[in-house]
Amino acid sequence: MGKSVLFIGFLLVFLGLALPGTQAKVFSRCDLVKTLRGHGFEGFVGKTVADWVCLVKHESSYNTKAVNNNGPSRDYGIFQINSKYWCEDGKTSGSKNACRISCSKLQDDNIEDDIQCAKKIAREANGLTPWYGWRDNCKGKNLSSYVKGC
Repeated sequence: MGKSVLFIGFLLVFLGLALPGTQAKVFSRCDLVKTLRGHGFEGFVGKTVADWVCLVKHESSYNTKAVNNNGPSRDYGIFQINSKYWCEDGKTSGSKNACRISCSKLQDDNIEDDIQCAKKIAREANGLTPWYGWRDNCKGKNLSSYVKGC
């Protein structure tokens, strides 16, 4: 009995150390501003970092683990990337998977792959119109408050 408990303890510690990328992260506004600036979002497809921060606020509330079920498809991660066109979740019939990524990879605390996919989407759309959160809450508005103090 003692050896099996010890083994389970070691296994749990190993899994806790081996799977750190599976953790979700809720970004602070300024941490997201810094990250997006560092990845060249200012001026990308003619939009500001404030546009992107507003988009993320209204799509996922800065949460990398966010999922929204749209019925036939789902939106994943901090940018709410859709499984019908951009990622593969194993549930969405006819998924295009244009970003060549598993949707689950869009839900961890490493947003490097999310950034690459979001930029692909914005580049192909020549803007942020694919995101309803941006269209309904950010488009054409003064967004300076999203980057103020950062």
